[in-house]
Amino acid sequence: MESQRNILLIGLLFVSFLLWQQWQMDQAPQPVATETSSVTTPSNATDAHSSDVPDADSALPAAIVASKELITVTTDQLVIKINPIGGDIVYSALVEHKLELENEEPFVLLEQTQDINYIAQSGLIGRDGIDSSVKGRAHFDSASRDYTMSAGQETLEVPLTYVADNGASYTKMFIFHRGQFKIDVDYVIDNTTDKQLQVQMYGQIKHSIKESESSMMMPTYRGAAFSTSDIRYEKYSFDDMADKNLDKKTLGGWAAMLQHYFVSAWIPPADDQNTIFSSLSAGGQANIGFRGAIYDVAPGRTQTINAQFYVGPKDQEALSAISDSLNLVVDYGFLWWIAVPIYKLLMFFQSLVSNWGLAIILITLTVRGMLFPLTKAQYTSMAKMRNLQPKLAEMKERFGDDRQKMGQAMMELYKKEKVNPMGGCLPILLQMPIFIALYWVLMESVELRHAPFMLWIIDLSVQDPYYVMPILMGISMFVMQRMQPMAPTMDPMQQKMMQWMPVVFTVFFLWFPAGLVLYWLVGNIVAITQQKIIYAGLAKKGLK
Repeated sequence: MESQRNILLIGLLFVSFLLWQQWQMDQAPQPVATETSSVTTPSNATDAHSSDVPDADSALPAAIVASKELITVTTDQLVIKINPIGGDIVYSALVEHKLELENEEPFVLLEQTQDINYIAQSGLIGRDGIDSSVKGRAHFDSASRDYTMSAGQETLEVPLTYVADNGASYTKMFIFHRGQFKIDVDYVIDNTTDKQLQVQMYGQIKHSIKESESSMMMPTYRGAAFSTSDIRYEKYSFDDMADKNLDKKTLGGWAAMLQHYFVSAWIPPADDQNTIFSSLSAGGQANIGFRGAIYDVAPGRTQTINAQFYVGPKDQEALSAISDSLNLVVDYGFLWWIAVPIYKLLMFFQSLVSNWGLAIILITLTVRGMLFPLTKAQYTSMAKMRNLQPKLAEMKERFGDDRQKMGQAMMELYKKEKVNPMGGCLPILLQMPIFIALYWVLMESVELRHAPFMLWIIDLSVQDPYYVMPILMGISMFVMQRMQPMAPTMDPMQQKMMQWMPVVFTVFFLWFPAGLVLYWLVGNIVAITQQKIIYAGLAKKGLK
């Protein structure tokens, strides 16, 4: 029964880990609205132009323009709506990512409604900027209200134009790419005046404060994150924004808003000196973004300032192509160093079998196969320990309450019989982090969203709708339990705990993602097979 105790310990540790995470989310202080504007200058800020960034409430639903006035852009991956006032992206739908498995409507990431304001704003601020809290937003003209990427077209350009009072011409160019969720946002400034112009680009993501749809079994994060030259990746929650505004100067960097499986992010030029900022407004808006380098445009010259905006799934390959740290928004936690190779191996198996369920099974077989030598050593150690129980009982009767002599005698016995009393612990120490890492891989990998396996399992990222696999997992645990020789020293209370353990685990696993239950079920089946093989070998050696 020692291995059953190990399995129980794995489960208790894992559930404790989930409870601790949920407690952290429940106990976190709620954001408190302040009376400052969305992007007010933090007390320690030194950038004189930061106060020019339009505040969060300037694009709230009350100021939404009529839908017919929005500019609609359709590509093979995205449906984007752009507000000609400021040129903000106020809507994004992901064409190939459905809202629900059996719903053909695309998943909407950015939107601006009476319930939520989640938009991507960008503009030019500074002395000669065309967007600011004082001057208002530029009103762009567009040749069309509808742009569509045609078949065979690799890029689609959407130009918006604006002519300032001084005669200078500004073109805001959105460049879309086939097969990509990345959008290039370029400002082309044509200085037709006789004076030097000074401008600075900014980009920010505005998000109504909204709680994450999280549960103990499926904890997810909804909030901001950023990267600088010193900090490759750090979450910055709505609570963090309520405590302190970000104001970090960096070469390159990025600012993002995250939710389960999806991300929106501004990525300024990697070789520019930028400032990553955040704030919270009284209007219930959380904001994170960047202020770029200040550019001087000489009279008669043209200057292009650009940044990239990503709006789509947490696709690690696509994100890595934009920035070497943006893929870290796929957050595997402190066990990332185990999760990353597991993810890569899972992707490799998927490329071979074209079924995520089969890929999970292959991952399980690989992990169990790698741990087999340790598992064999564990069962051998437990068998030797069981054979020593009569001698240990005799020693306990002989030495009574003299723990020192009892301990010395036990160590001599273990040494003589070549038994390591801790021999059964190493497999559990390895299985626990692997299990947690795989849990995060299955939770965070957008590839598994709506990924079918077979029969009734049509989505491995959610719980089994009919609870068949959790019940089968419980049955497999019961079979494993019955195969274990009963330890003679186990008291009746421990025996009852062991008997109820499959039931307890089955209840826990009812709400786990089907992919994780599949991993555990297949792992139990493999363990039963391994036990038969190991016990047969031990029996030949006179151990049981």
